[in-house]
This record gives sequence, structure tokens and C-alpha cells, in this order.
Amino acid sequence: MTHILFEKKGSVAIAAIHRPNALNALNSAVLDELDELLDAVGADDAIRVLILTGSGEKAFVAGADIGEMSTLTKAEGEAFGKKGNDVFLKLERLPIPTIAAVNGYALGGGCEIGMACDIRICADTAVFGQPETGLGITPGFGGTQRLSRLVGPGMAKQMIYSAKNIKADEALRIGLVNAIYPQEELMPAALKLAETIARNAPIAVRACKEAIDRGLELPMDEAVALEENLFGSCFETEDQKEGMGAFLEKRRHEPYRNR
Repeated sequence: MTHILFEKKGSVAIAAIHRPNALNALNSAVLDELDELLDAVGADDAIRVLILTGSGEKAFVAGADIGEMSTLTKAEGEAFGKKGNDVFLKLERLPIPTIAAVNGYALGGGCEIGMACDIRICADTAVFGQPETGLGITPGFGGTQRLSRLVGPGMAKQMIYSAKNIKADEALRIGLVNAIYPQEELMPAALKLAETIARNAPIAVRACKEAIDRGLELPMDEAVALEENLFGSCFETEDQKEGMGAFLEKRRHEPYRNR
């Protein structure tokens, strides 16, 4: 791939958007590569957590490529929005946990791709925003929907209507990110968190993700029924037997085998 740097460290995969001359802005080529990457990650049973970040220290993803968007017709604009949304939905629905390590500017599509991840942590230099109304458009890759779900409708409307950016400390205050680190500590912190998650029983972790994400869309009685079903399914696994057996025998459990 040309626009994504990819590596695996044990059971953790790290993908970095790489368009250094464009502050990692998203264009059609990047979206195509990201789509292919997500298919590959989803098919690799050895990967238990995906970290998404940006190449360099200045930008996570500075937005969608305005040069590409500036001449779009109505139909082309709608198609470009669908292209981005399809990829971000695939990221959001990836069965394994995802962590956005936001290392700089996360504007427009950059903020939106971060919100499609399960967990967001950021550098103290990070800047977030949905600047689209200042450019004569709306957010097009899920920003109006995910931001309001994460920080509440009032704060989301303020950010989107005003097109004003916020810094890392404000993003933490409103719940857009989980933690802030000095720039040089961001990736080690992301990797440490990912490795902590990866050591837990992967079938159980995936079931928890499904229970949370699907449950948020259901009435409470249906949501807890979903949880009951997923809870019960864990008792068919070798990992559950090893985890509970180790607890009762007062020993450290063996590495979980994803079975």
C-alpha cells in the first residue's frame, strides 16, 4: 500500500495513514487502501487489536482532501460521502477492538475516522474539529451522527455549527478522548493499552464489543437479552474453562487461545 504504513507487533496491528505532503488527508485512494486493510485485518485471526494513527507528528488526519472535493457535483458529493461512510462503518464494525492514537490535527474526516474507533487517546498537541460549515458543506463521513452520540447533541451542535476547533484538554473534558499523553509517550501508551486488551480472552472481548455496540441501538430489555446470549456463548469456549479454572486453582492462566 502507498498511503498506509502497516506493521504487526505480536497480536497488535498498527496502521498509520501516510500522506505526509497533505497532512494525511483522506482522498479516494486512501479510502480504497483503508478498505482493503480492514478486510485483511478482519480475516487475520492472529490480530486481536488494531491501532490507527497518522504518519509523522503534525497530523493524525487533517481532513478529507478539499482539492478532490472542490469540483464535485451533488451526485458525486453524495457518492464520496457514501464511500467514506462505508469504510468508516467497516472500521466501526470490525469485530476486534480499535484504538485511535491521535497524534496531531484530527479535523473533518480525521475527527470522523477517530470517532469510528472504539477508544480514542491523543497527544497533548492534538486538535479536533468539524470545520465543514466554514467550507460550505456538512460533515460527510458520519460526523453529525457519531459526535452527538459521543459528546451529546448540544456540544456536537456547538462544534459543528461554529466550525471551531478544540484542543486536547477540551476534547478530554467533553469525553471525545479517554486520555492525553505527551507526544513521545502516545504510541507506547497505545501499544500498552492494546497489549493489555490482547491478553484477555479474545472471544469474550469481541462479545463485549458486540454487546455494547448493538445494545446501544436496542431498548433495555432487548439489550440485556442480547447480553445474556453472548454471556452464555462464552461458556462454550476453552478460554472460559482455562480462565475460571486458573482463578479457582489460584494460578496464572495460560495464554488465551481464541477458542
